[in-house]
Amino acid sequence: MLHIVVKSPAQTRTLESCLRLAQDGHALLLIEDGVYAATQAGAAASGLAGALARLKVYALKPDLDARGMTASLAAGVETVDYAGFVDLVAAHPNNQTWL
Repeated sequence: MLHIVVKSPAQTRTLESCLRLAQDGHALLLIEDGVYAATQAGAAASGLAGALARLKVYALKPDLDARGMTASLAAGVETVDYAGFVDLVAAHPNNQTWL
């Protein structure tokens, strides 16, 4: 299962809900303002840091770049480009977008 989180954890509680419901081995892709959780500070504040041991976490690099956050990426979060986004969706026929 691929979970796609769009909103910042400062805006909504969707990442919190996603992390609570995601099962071990699922993948999580952070896009748009969701990438704020992919920073070192954001991962600690949002609970993402604790989930890195059980989920494969990705962040969309163009969204990180657009927000100037690439240098502060949390350890364990892998970046993907748009082609990588497509590959993740293709590899996970079941996906859930969290708005």
